[in-house]
Amino acid sequence: MDKPVRIALDAMGGDHGVAVVVPAAIAYAASDPGVELILVGDETAINEKLGGEHSRITVHHASQVVGMDELPSQALRHKKDSSMRVALNLVKEGHADACVSAGNTGALMATARFVLKMLPHVDRPAIITALPNTASQTWVLDLGANVDSSEEHLFQFAVMGAEQVAALSGIERPRVGLLNIGEEEIKGNEQVKKAHELLQASDLNYLGYVEGDNIFDGSVDVVVADGFVGNISLKSSEGVAKMIRHFLQESFRQNLLTKFAGLLALPVLKAFARKIDPRRYNGASLLGLNGVVIKSHGGADQLAFGNAIGIAKKAVHNNISHRIARHVEAQLAAREQA
Repeated sequence: MDKPVRIALDAMGGDHGVAVVVPAAIAYAASDPGVELILVGDETAINEKLGGEHSRITVHHASQVVGMDELPSQALRHKKDSSMRVALNLVKEGHADACVSAGNTGALMATARFVLKMLPHVDRPAIITALPNTASQTWVLDLGANVDSSEEHLFQFAVMGAEQVAALSGIERPRVGLLNIGEEEIKGNEQVKKAHELLQASDLNYLGYVEGDNIFDGSVDVVVADGFVGNISLKSSEGVAKMIRHFLQESFRQNLLTKFAGLLALPVLKAFARKIDPRRYNGASLLGLNGVVIKSHGGADQLAFGNAIGIAKKAVHNNISHRIARHVEAQLAAREQA
């Protein structure tokens, strides 16, 4: 029998803390015998929510909490016993295989980088998550870890993203695209143009430049951008999804006829809502670190946080950090020989 995957959960992080993390842990542990979960945080608050012993769930006390609006530098310097920091320490010390937190993104990134360090030959971490497309899903990175990225950083993001998708989605050679303002060779800033040249010379399945709409049309598996552009793309797509949901609800509530039409269309609407439900895609990986760290949305509910736990388990099972380190090193070696 395979050894259970041990995942440390920052029980105090996010907008809801133990109110969401503990029930999510209970539900996930009950559904998956292949995991052991460590709830990290105020043991009194956690035990009150647990309401007794649960199979494959343990509690690890931490006396501090990182606030959602706290500066990363302050969290790193003054919150050494925070639930976030302690959960990451458990990964570093080998007591856990992965960490999941819904806490402050900047603090999580800074603390994870300090505690776990970077993989060899990787300069910066990147945040990646999946978004729904017309065929399946598209993985996009970086989503905000790096505001300014050089061509070398973009190249590394592409290598890491391709390896993540190959491991987690089972696509042997993921199609990689570089996000740009057009598909023409002359378009884009200098960093994007130089990254384009590096990617063309690599052995990645690189398609070239892609535009924002290609994220959702199923034509590409991995979309690479710097964190500034990637984060805006993500937030814009979330806004569009909310707007569509609002207009549909508004339209079906206009009068008795539209309400009746809404009832007839309810099965279709539910299927549509499920496909674009952001909770099903919750759980962004912090790639490039010497360990598995998953960032859950701060406002995640029980279903969404459970999905983030599932991504952590998949990443551990597929040894994603080792695969990324090996792939980055291979790409650099190939460039030196060229």
